[in-house]
Amino acid sequence: MNVSMAMPAHGVESDRPAPPPLYARLFEAFEHAGLAWCSWKSPTRLPDAYAGRSDLDLLIARGDRQQALQILVDCGFKLAPDGPGRDDPAMTSFLGFDQASGVLLHAHVHFRLILGPSLFKNARLPSETAFLERSRLLPGRNPRVLAPEDAALLLFVRGQLEFSRLDPVQIARREQIDEKFRKDFAELAPLIDSVALRCAAEEIFDADLAGRVVRAIIDDPMGASAGLRREVAGALSLQRRCGGVEAALVGAARTLAFLFGAFNRRHLQTPRIWGRRAPGGGLVIAFVGVDGSGKSTAATMIRKWLGPEIDVVRVYFGTGDGAPSLVLAPFKALAGVIARFIKTKPKGASHGKISDRPPGPVYSALFAVWAMAVALDKRHKLITIQRAARRGFIVVTDRYPQNEIENFNDGPLLYRLPLAPDWLRRFEQAIYMRAHRAPPDLVVKLQVGPETVQRREPDMNPALIVERLASLERLQFPGAKIVCIDARAPLEDVTRKVKQAVWDVL
Repeated sequence: MNVSMAMPAHGVESDRPAPPPLYARLFEAFEHAGLAWCSWKSPTRLPDAYAGRSDLDLLIARGDRQQALQILVDCGFKLAPDGPGRDDPAMTSFLGFDQASGVLLHAHVHFRLILGPSLFKNARLPSETAFLERSRLLPGRNPRVLAPEDAALLLFVRGQLEFSRLDPVQIARREQIDEKFRKDFAELAPLIDSVALRCAAEEIFDADLAGRVVRAIIDDPMGASAGLRREVAGALSLQRRCGGVEAALVGAARTLAFLFGAFNRRHLQTPRIWGRRAPGGGLVIAFVGVDGSGKSTAATMIRKWLGPEIDVVRVYFGTGDGAPSLVLAPFKALAGVIARFIKTKPKGASHGKISDRPPGPVYSALFAVWAMAVALDKRHKLITIQRAARRGFIVVTDRYPQNEIENFNDGPLLYRLPLAPDWLRRFEQAIYMRAHRAPPDLVVKLQVGPETVQRREPDMNPALIVERLASLERLQFPGAKIVCIDARAPLEDVTRKVKQAVWDVL
């Protein structure tokens, strides 16, 4: 149990920002419960953690693990496990939603000090108990932090262990990482007591190596020789998860997995885990509404909000500006060419100049091919999103197939063709029934007025706008949680409500 008094540490400035309410409650609960805990990275990084730009690294005594996990949950955090191959039993991640700012907070909880390159933290620094006993509270409602000597020693050891020529993250961000280390050492330098630093070093290394480590920290912590780096790593060899050839193979495998994941995330978007899975398993979140209600904007916003912390894929179920699958792409390109020669569309269309005439034979044949291509595109995407959710992804969809209401977004199309053969109708209906039987976990209905739709979609038939707004109210998606949001409100309010609805189902 920590009993040290709150006191200034690490050169704390009076203008250091206060933690968001969620973190403040967590720190207070840890202290009230008497846990042995602290934030083990430099306090200079706290503003980024408070703003959601980086994670907050917490060290908690292993004996307090169960109580700490319960406190995290009670304070509103949700467990978010790392992806396969990147998890470690001594570490776990929790996500929290700061309602006031809309920021997603990431508390990275360590029960052991596990160090090494970002993709394979292989070593342990067995000093958790001593470091926690010497930790101290920052002023205000801020967290506990390490004593300056412990912080400097830990920072130096990390510098010797964390760089690997096989780690693309370290290579790409080498200059940025070095600059962070320099700033951290510069802040610690005037606070370090050399005697206390020597005592802390001798708890880990033999007297000779401890002396050289102390001299390096005081003289030039960023300029340690390769020989000293090898000695530091060798002194911790008994604390490795694996060594030798096995460590090299594991590191290489994780590097390849990371590179494929980065390429997949940017270009392929296949449902292969590249980072952290969703708390409690994958989810499908669908945004529905009439054209011009802001579905694409909301789906993009949620992907950007969750994407840095959880694996997210976005799927577009429409036939407009979004990306089609390989099944639909050639038909979509051909439809764009044909549409130039069609001046008037038959009854049932939503945009452009619409007549009261039923479809003619040529239009009917072309439209039947289009309807089949659209149905096959939706089937392909339905299979993709269900696999992605099963693998732990958050799937965000712009629209979702439905068979409840004719002549409404993303429903069957062949109803417009009176002469369409029954077998073709059955084939199409089977695909939309598949979506009916696998509804999204969350459906967010974005509600707007007819004037908003008319302004954003000037080519859309005014009478059809009123009809589709009424249809949106009746759409049920049996089995899904439905949240209705007034999308006419200011964007900030809509964004906050959408984030809250998504957070509630995570």
